[in-house]
Parts: sequence; structure tokens; C-alpha cells
Amino acid sequence: MTTFQDIFKKSFLEGYAASGLTTKSIIFSLLLASAFALYIFIVYRSFTRKTFYSKSFNISLAALTVITAAVILTIQSSIVVSLGMVGALSIVRFRTAVKDPMDLVFLFWAISIGIICGAGLAGIAIFESAIVTAGIFILELFPVAKAPMLLIVNATEFSAEKQVLGLVKEYSSAYKVKSRTMEPDRVDFIVEVRIKNEEEFMEKMAGMEHILRCSLVSHDGEVTF
Repeated sequence: MTTFQDIFKKSFLEGYAASGLTTKSIIFSLLLASAFALYIFIVYRSFTRKTFYSKSFNISLAALTVITAAVILTIQSSIVVSLGMVGALSIVRFRTAVKDPMDLVFLFWAISIGIICGAGLAGIAIFESAIVTAGIFILELFPVAKAPMLLIVNATEFSAEKQVLGLVKEYSSAYKVKSRTMEPDRVDFIVEVRIKNEEEFMEKMAGMEHILRCSLVSHDGEVTF
């Protein structure tokens, strides 16, 4: 005897079993995702030309685009498969740390393109890629403030710090003492500065009393002013 529950269950499953996907549409979606994957690969390589470049991460971006598109296509085929895939993917844990925030941008870009291509929305994928690419390279061209430098001073007298900071005020609009180490016959301190005329400043530093050694070093750490 067929119950109402059996009828509802059968109609529910049959309603989601046919998604209208054909072999041509599947091949087209995967080829489209592959084309965008290659495009993201090239953009990432061009963007990281002057910085640290990870080839393995770049390859993973391209592969992730195609894999995501295949997952979306599979989910569209059947609700039973989609629920099973959600359960399988829920147990996956990714613990790899992302070193550069821009890597997250490319990571989400690759995933979103895979989802869009899997859904068959080629127009959105094209516009998204064009906007993201233009935004990345245009914002990269914006000038930034001069990077600060670290002034490392080794002196024999504690009073030398006041003299050095007085000279720093003449050549820098802002500064910050980062560290200070004292010994009975020696004092070492580090100052974060933006020097206007580095050569002239270092010449005056060399002529100061009680200064054993001074160094001006650039750094890529966090800026405090």
C-alpha cells in the first residue's frame, strides 16, 4: 500500500533528479572554468613578480577553480548527491596558514569563478574577472608614504640619546623609540624614523660625541606612525 509519505518522498526526489544538464553544457562549463583558471594563474604570476611567488599555490588556484566548477555541476545533478557531498566536505579541515592577505583575494576569486562557471553564468564570471583584475593593478599603482627606517645607535653615554633625538627632530617630522638597552658603560637604542636627507643626517651623527656606531636600516614591518 502506497502511503502519502512514499508519494511525497518519490515526488521530492524525482523533482530534483533531473537538472537539465547535458554533456555539452557540462563540457562547456568545465572548459570555461579551465580558461578562467589559466587567466587567474597568469594574473597571480604577474602580480607577484616583484614579491614572493609560490608556484605551488598558483597551481592550486587554477586547480581549485576547475574543481569547484565540477562540484557545483555535481550538486545540480541530484539533491541526494549534493547532500552527501556537503556531508563529505564538512569533515575537511584546512590548516595551511595564508601568509599574504592578497593570497586570500586570489583564493576567493578562484572559488567564486568556479561556482559561477558551474552555474553556467559566463557573463558574471567575465565581468567579475575584469573588475577584480583592474582593481588589483590600479590600486597597486597608487603611491604610498615613504617607508620608515630603523636608526640603530650604540653609544657610551646615556645622555647621547637626547642628542640623537634632538638631531632626529630636525630631519624627521615623526619618530618613535622602539627599544632601549642599557649597560654600565654602554647604551643601545633603536628609533623608527623617516629621514628627509639621509646622507647629511648620517654625517652629523658620525660627528657626535659618545657615539660608537650608528646604522640606518630599512624594514618592511608594521608602521606605527
